[in-house]
Amino acid sequence: MVSRSYSNLLELASGEPPSISQIRRRIPRVMTVAGIISDLDSDSDSDGSATGPSSTTRDRTIVVANQLPVRARRRPDGRGWDFSWDEDSLLLQLKDAIGDRGADMEFFYVGCLRDEIPPADQDEVGQVLLETFKCVPAFLPPDLLARYYHGFCKQQLWPLFHYMLPMSPDLGGRFDRSLWQAYVSVNKIFADKILEVINPDDDFVWVHDYHLMVLPTFLRKRFNRIKLGFFLHSPFPSSEIYKTLPVREELLRALLNSDLIGFHTFDYARHFLSCCGRMLGLSYESKRGYIGLEYYGRTVSIKILPVGIHLGQLKSVLGLPETETKVQELREQFLEKGRVMMLGVDDMDIFKGISLKLLAMEELLKQHPEWRGKVVLVQIANPARGRGKGVKEVQAESFAMMKRINEAYGEPGYEPIVLIDEPLPFFHRIAYYVVAECCLVTAVRDGMNLIPYEYIISRQGNEKLDHVLGLGTSAQKKSMLVVSEFIGCSPSLSGAIRVNPWNIEAVADAMVYALEMSEQEKQFRHEKHYKYVSTHDVGYWANSFVQDLERTCRDHSRRRCWGIGFGLGFRVVSLDTNFRKLAMEHIVSAYRRTRTRAILLDYDGTLMPQASIDKSPNAKSIEILNSLCRDRNNLVFLVSARTRATLSDWFSACENLGVAAEHGYFLRLKRDAEWETCVPMADCSWKQIAEPVMNLYTETTDGSTIEDKETALVWSYEDADPDFGSCQAKELLDHLESVLANEPVSVKSGQHIVEVKPQGVSKGLVARRLLSIMQERGLSSDFVLCIGDDRSDEDMFEVISTSIASTSLTPTAEVFACTVGQKPSKAKYYLDDTAEIVRLMQGLATVSEQAFRTQQSLQNGI
Repeated sequence: MVSRSYSNLLELASGEPPSISQIRRRIPRVMTVAGIISDLDSDSDSDGSATGPSSTTRDRTIVVANQLPVRARRRPDGRGWDFSWDEDSLLLQLKDAIGDRGADMEFFYVGCLRDEIPPADQDEVGQVLLETFKCVPAFLPPDLLARYYHGFCKQQLWPLFHYMLPMSPDLGGRFDRSLWQAYVSVNKIFADKILEVINPDDDFVWVHDYHLMVLPTFLRKRFNRIKLGFFLHSPFPSSEIYKTLPVREELLRALLNSDLIGFHTFDYARHFLSCCGRMLGLSYESKRGYIGLEYYGRTVSIKILPVGIHLGQLKSVLGLPETETKVQELREQFLEKGRVMMLGVDDMDIFKGISLKLLAMEELLKQHPEWRGKVVLVQIANPARGRGKGVKEVQAESFAMMKRINEAYGEPGYEPIVLIDEPLPFFHRIAYYVVAECCLVTAVRDGMNLIPYEYIISRQGNEKLDHVLGLGTSAQKKSMLVVSEFIGCSPSLSGAIRVNPWNIEAVADAMVYALEMSEQEKQFRHEKHYKYVSTHDVGYWANSFVQDLERTCRDHSRRRCWGIGFGLGFRVVSLDTNFRKLAMEHIVSAYRRTRTRAILLDYDGTLMPQASIDKSPNAKSIEILNSLCRDRNNLVFLVSARTRATLSDWFSACENLGVAAEHGYFLRLKRDAEWETCVPMADCSWKQIAEPVMNLYTETTDGSTIEDKETALVWSYEDADPDFGSCQAKELLDHLESVLANEPVSVKSGQHIVEVKPQGVSKGLVARRLLSIMQERGLSSDFVLCIGDDRSDEDMFEVISTSIASTSLTPTAEVFACTVGQKPSKAKYYLDDTAEIVRLMQGLATVSEQAFRTQQSLQNGI
């Protein structure tokens, strides 16, 4: 099935899609000319890719990020460009680390260059980068780049993801629709570039960070079965912060077009899942250690794993002669003068907490005069990645603070704070790590921050550096960390002193504690950290992510996929080959040619939307049910969890409608018939135990209610906070199971409810009773339709599915078990929502009305 919706908000033209075989003939494994496929941005193919993987000798991953791991430099004569790998780039490090672990994987890169390439040079540069570096550059016009990167990314997404609300134009800037459109435009350009090199049957695509959050939608639109992972390197804010973003749902739905979404910490993942629950109504499950979100039949996996450092690169820099020279220089500058160095390494931006760190140093010197003249804080301030008023203010504030503290506590030959505000070679930074007694990271919010990891490995050192530092060969290594609670690496560093960077006095106390800690304790903490950091490097992180992506995508070729929705609301429906949408023409045809029909209908969530405030049936529903019941070939049953009094009142106009109340405990064949029970009358004395427990949870859960039925008790949290209500429901379920362990009842959870009912009562009993009634009348059904929407209806589906081989149905019976929505079910069919259910029932009622009128005409004619 070809989806005709197109995910380009910019209303670009789309043509007729080429077939997959055509695409694969036109896209080689390695293209030699960039940009030759200009007409592939058309509509989606029917399945998104071929039905099975093609034979390849190597796995290939296309790594997509805002910037390529390549540095460009204009030649001195101005004729052309020289290129080199950016050794500091995480994208390059993950490739090297995976290769070091023996994985046979080929990498392609898609992204922008840091330097602006003139249009006249772009074709040549693109071809050189593709052939030499396997990089596909995305060339962005300067004005578009400014609105995309410095506009939407840095003024809106980045502050919001770091918990800064745009309360005024000076704080992050108000939402600007034109910047959002630029962001979408750039993501579309990146998608076009990926199409130039992708083999959709075999390649994995790994997208990095918040710059490209809508890219998954463009790729999933083009290839429904694309194997796509996304990793967010920044924090993900709580739902209270995130929901202020005007395009909040567009970004969430775009991310959910990935197969695997990665986060550094559980907090970030929890916030994302909470946003999906509160804004999209999605719930997640944890199965065998893996967290998954069901999204239109696809399982979107959630990965929680902090990134690591490139151990090999760091050790090689530690072994450089230049590093030894710098360590010797720093030793003479600090250690030989009896000074203890504390080190901070941060970008010069508003979230790194440099000024808070300086204030803590001032507090230390004020409260502990014994450390004056002895301790030095060296603060390396890397250039900020963004720009604007905030960066300049942080810079000015930091220098003013340093000057004030040095004037107050400095001495001739001693300055307590050294602020280095210039780019340093990497080996210089490593040398500072080696010499520093303690590393301070006091960011107020940071996605990960690898500075502590680099510090730990550097403090482990090597024999040459030990010699420079005057350490013996058997000397135990030591290190100390003071880290903010609000950075991504904090949970993984259990031996660090964790601080709230806003509490200046507490940070100062932590610094003193780190300085005065016993040598043995420092060694123990260092050993613990070194063991973790050295085994959880960037290779471990990258391999783990790729392996989970392979696992998540394993069954892509075995599922039927098609796209639905428009613009950034596009998503793919993915279903098992045996689970398909119930076609109106198919069931109506079967309905016309059959003569003995059994119809079982759930009510709430099936004929009536769950979100509806007024749950009573409307006139249209009553008319449809009466039309079906007037047909003598039909036996129609409404099966509900509601009480018999409610159902009797609501459906009093339906004379021939069979009704089952309270999940089938009570049953009557028509309006004027007596109610009967499907199981022996229950003793409800257990309510005296269960009701006080439910009352306790109702009092503590705002928006929750209790419904007291004749044979059951239901605790509902439909109007409560979804997260708190769900948490309370789990607790209540455990509590009730404990206190009712010896009672003849079952405790079940459902959609926003916890229910206690007699054992053995289920909607499956109604299905069995209906079929047995027909058998008692000497009838064998040749048509069975059963429709429901939740777990309680699965019992009905199971009964009618297993009845196909029994004598209660004819050998050629048409059986339709249908659930509402695409989700795991024992039903073989689904319809999307209650509106489709009502349309279906209206269609069947029309057939019955036509037959009824025809029969009346014949009788009148006779």
